[in-house]
Amino acid sequence: MSQRAIYLDNNATTQVAPEVLDEMMPYFSELYGNPSSMHTFGGQVGAKLDEARQRVATGLGCEPGEIIFTACGTEGDNTAIHSALAAQPDKRHIITTKVEHPAVLNVVQKLEKKGYDVTYLGVDEKGNLDLEELRASLRPDTALVSVMYANNEVGNIFPIPEIARIVKEHGALMHTDAVQAVGKVEIDLKTLPVDFLVLSGHKLHAPKGIGALFVRRGTPFRPFMLGGHQERGRRAGTENTAGIIALGKAVELATQHIEEENTTVKALRDSLEKGLLAAIDDARINGDPDNRLPNTTNISFKYVEGEAILLLMDRLHICASSGSACTSGSLEPSHVLRAMGVPFTFAHGSIRFSLSRYTTQEDVDLVVKEMPAIITRLREISPFRGDDSELPPCTC
Repeated sequence: MSQRAIYLDNNATTQVAPEVLDEMMPYFSELYGNPSSMHTFGGQVGAKLDEARQRVATGLGCEPGEIIFTACGTEGDNTAIHSALAAQPDKRHIITTKVEHPAVLNVVQKLEKKGYDVTYLGVDEKGNLDLEELRASLRPDTALVSVMYANNEVGNIFPIPEIARIVKEHGALMHTDAVQAVGKVEIDLKTLPVDFLVLSGHKLHAPKGIGALFVRRGTPFRPFMLGGHQERGRRAGTENTAGIIALGKAVELATQHIEEENTTVKALRDSLEKGLLAAIDDARINGDPDNRLPNTTNISFKYVEGEAILLLMDRLHICASSGSACTSGSLEPSHVLRAMGVPFTFAHGSIRFSLSRYTTQEDVDLVVKEMPAIITRLREISPFRGDDSELPPCTC
C-alpha cells in the first residue's frame, strides 16, 4: 500500500512503538541466549527478563512475582478460568457477562456443556451492568466471576473495583480481562481486589504474541501449560525473550502516556464523533458516552451494512472495524449489540473507530470528510430501508 493508511482500528491491534522496537531488536541477533541457561551468555538475557517483569509490575501496581508471561490475552483468560475451576473442584458455578470477548465466552460455553452452571449477566441499552443482578446471582458454589474491565466493541468501562469487592465478600475468585483497559485506565492492583487480570502486548504498542497474567499472591493456581520450569513452573515453554522485553517497555510507556490517552486522544475521538454525527443523518453512538475508553467510539449508520462501509473505506486507505460481525465471515449482528438491544437497522451498520496516541487531527478530518459520501452511496442501494424491526434478545 503506497498511500499511508488512516489507521483507526487500534482495539484490534496497534503499531509497535519505535522505542519498543529499538529495545527488543538486539535479542533477535547478538543477544540470542536462552534466558534459562546457566551460562553468562544466557544469564544476561535472564536479567533483562527480570527487568521487564519489574516494569510490568510497576505499571500495574503489583509484585514482579505475581506476573506470568503468556503468548496472548486469550491464553491468559483460558489459564485464569481453568486454574480457578481446577483449584475448586467442588464449586461448579461461573458468572460472566453476555458481552465478554470470545476468549472468555467460548470457554465458559464449553464448560457449560461439560456440566458447569453458568450465569450470563445482561446489560442495559447503554451496555452497562446491573450490580444487583450480580449480587443476586452469587451462590455458595460460585467458583469464579469473570467480567471484562472494558468492552472491546463499544468501549464501556465496567466498575471492576466495586464488582471485585462484591465477589470477594461472597468468597468467589475474580478474573478480569483488562486487554483493552491497560494503558487507558488507571489500574492499581495494590488496591484492586481481583485475583486474576489479563493483558495483551499488541493492544498497547508491543508486538503480537506476548501477554501477561497477574495472579495475586496466595491465590490457588494450577498451570495451564505443562512442561519445563519456566515462569517458576507456572507456564512452561521457552520464554519469548524479545516479546517479554518489548512488553515491559510498552507497559512503561503506556503508564507515561495515560494522561495523553485521556486528554489528547479523547479529544480526537470526540472530534471524530461530533463531525460524523453532524454530517450524517440517522447515525447513533452505541455504548455509554459518559463511561467508556477514551479512544473508542462505536457508531451505527442506519440502513447500511458495516462490511460494505468498511470495503469502501478501505479503498480510501481508512482502517476501522465492523461492529456487526461477531466473528469473521458472519453476517449476524455482534453479540454485544444484540445484548444491548440495538435495533436491527442500526446494528448491521455499526463501525468501531479506535484511536491511539499516533492518531492525528488530519486523520480525523479526512474520515469526517469522506464518510458522508460512503453512507449516502450505500443507502441508495440498501435493501433494509423501511425495516425498523428490532433484534431478538441475546441468548448467550
